[in-house]
Amino acid sequence: MRKVTYSVRELDRIDRSILALLQRHGRMPTTELAERVGLSVTPCAERIRRLEEERVILGYHARVDPHALGARLLVFVELKLASASGTIFEQFRREVLKLPSVLECHLVSGEFDYLLKVRLPEMAAYRKVLGDLLLKLPNVQESRSYIVMEEIKESLELPIGD
Repeated sequence: MRKVTYSVRELDRIDRSILALLQRHGRMPTTELAERVGLSVTPCAERIRRLEEERVILGYHARVDPHALGARLLVFVELKLASASGTIFEQFRREVLKLPSVLECHLVSGEFDYLLKVRLPEMAAYRKVLGDLLLKLPNVQESRSYIVMEEIKESLELPIGD
């Protein structure tokens, strides 16, 4: 389980500016970032280091076009478990973490227990993943699939307040 820690320190205007710029331009040189937020290089680098240590910044990533890798099919899947307990949720969690085609998995409220985001090359691959993997996860009772016909907006950029 990923340990989640949150900064107890309030983020100031400069921290928020750094975060906003790094979300859009993760490879921006510190010299340019410092200039844009109104700091010299050393204090800017120290703020970035602190934001990383406090786990406000969780990492830097290249955003890859899934179509370039042949992963053209995007599916959202709801899964309902036969019963609910801490042990069953933990078993499910351990198994779903092993599935590379599952990009996201969220425990949700409502009629279903989990919402998954799955990326695959084609429908035949999804049928195989659904039947051979997802429906065989611990205690899965029911599924509902939503095939994405058009991707209108997808962003990892969080809104940064003032």
